[in-house]
This record gives sequence, structure tokens and C-alpha cells, in this order.
Amino acid sequence: MDKLEALLALRRRHLIKSLERLAFSYEKVKNLPLESNNFDDETLEVWESFSARFARASDIFLSQYLRTFVLLSDRGFQGTMRDFINVGEKLGVIDDAEAWMNIRELRNVFAHEYTEEELSDVFKRLLNECPRVLKLRDILHAP
Repeated sequence: MDKLEALLALRRRHLIKSLERLAFSYEKVKNLPLESNNFDDETLEVWESFSARFARASDIFLSQYLRTFVLLSDRGFQGTMRDFINVGEKLGVIDDAEAWMNIRELRNVFAHEYTEEELSDVFKRLLNECPRVLKLRDILHAP
């Protein structure tokens, strides 16, 4: 096993752990209210934990695992995140490049400032995209 293969194995383990934590948070938020005017501090804390775990899992996948996976197939590959995502789709590690670009954009939206009025929309989008992120467990053959 060379260094890149070892790095991919390490990133796979980190991604699986992150997906386990995301799945736990996803189960907690699935039945919570989505209207931000109904959030008490405890509910908001659960939503924010879910959001942070979504961002972490998607970031580990896109910025670490996918990049390493693509480089294993073409060690000289260079490109933008969109290029890596497109190659990932061609290699079959992701199902829809455009959907993953949207997930990346959504992760970036949450990482920046947003108004309380936008909060419900951001949480709805995260909730809708979470099953796609969790589906990575199938690709990784993770429990």
C-alpha cells in the first residue's frame, strides 16, 4: 500500500465516523419544527449541531476523500472542486455532480452569516440533502 492509498483509507475512516455522527443528528432533527420562530434554545442547539455535522461530513467527503480518490485514479490530476466532483461522478463515487455542487454551496451558506428569517430555509435544505450525504455509507460499505 503506497502513501496515497494509506491516506485514502485514513480519510475513509474519518468520513465513516463523521457520517455516523451525522446520522445520529439527522434522526434527532427529522421531526423537529422547521419554523425558526418556534425554536427554543434547546431546539436551536439540536439544529445547529446537525448543521455542523452536515458541513463536516460533506467537507470531509469533498475536500479530502473525493480528492484523494480522484488522485488515486490519476495522480497528475489538477483542477477545481467542480473538476474533482465531475471526475468523481465519472468514476462512480458520486451519483450527481450538480447535486454535490449544491451541497458544497449549502455547506458554505451555513458557514457564513444568515438572518433568522433564512434559518428555516437553510435547515430545510440541509434536511432534504442529508439522505444523499448519508448514502455515502453505501459507497464506502460502511455500517
